[in-house]
Amino acid sequence: MALELDPRKTALVMIDLQKGILSTPRLPHDVETVVERNVTLAKALKAAGGRVVAVRVDFGAGGELAPRGPTDAPALGDLPADFADLRPEILALAPDLVVTKRQWGAFFGTDLDPGLRRLGIETVLVAGVATNMGVESTVREGWSLGYGMVVVEDACSSFSAEAHDFATTQILPRIARVRSTAQTLNALGAS
Repeated sequence: MALELDPRKTALVMIDLQKGILSTPRLPHDVETVVERNVTLAKALKAAGGRVVAVRVDFGAGGELAPRGPTDAPALGDLPADFADLRPEILALAPDLVVTKRQWGAFFGTDLDPGLRRLGIETVLVAGVATNMGVESTVREGWSLGYGMVVVEDACSSFSAEAHDFATTQILPRIARVRSTAQTLNALGAS
């Protein structure tokens, strides 16, 4: 199904394209491909009159700002000092908003929702890492807030191809439209 977008009411929200998250291999799309596709999407959307948002996760020194709920598989260990630093390619885009989150999803506890509403955004394109964590959580939250959510599947990646595929075929289509970079660029009138 063709994707229709009004670029002036659309934002690309790039999830966790930062040094600490991108320091390990990702599947099914490698880190450099994910970054390149996000940059391509951001440039095309900006050229069409849309907005670009960079989201990073920062748990603070020693993880002091991370969620405290008990889990069976704690995810935090010692994080490098540059863990939350956005990749230079992302900073070079001069994002309209830079959002720092303290959990997987980008809406809860941040200024993302009021920022998007003030910019007149109705549709949110989401891409980044990890598909079944930060991306999926952000899409769930955005869908609950009433945004039209679009996941750019091949501009996302995860720890395994299976985790990525489950999210993009079983979960995300129920709360968003899942499209490729090419389909999204086509909807923006870019190639």
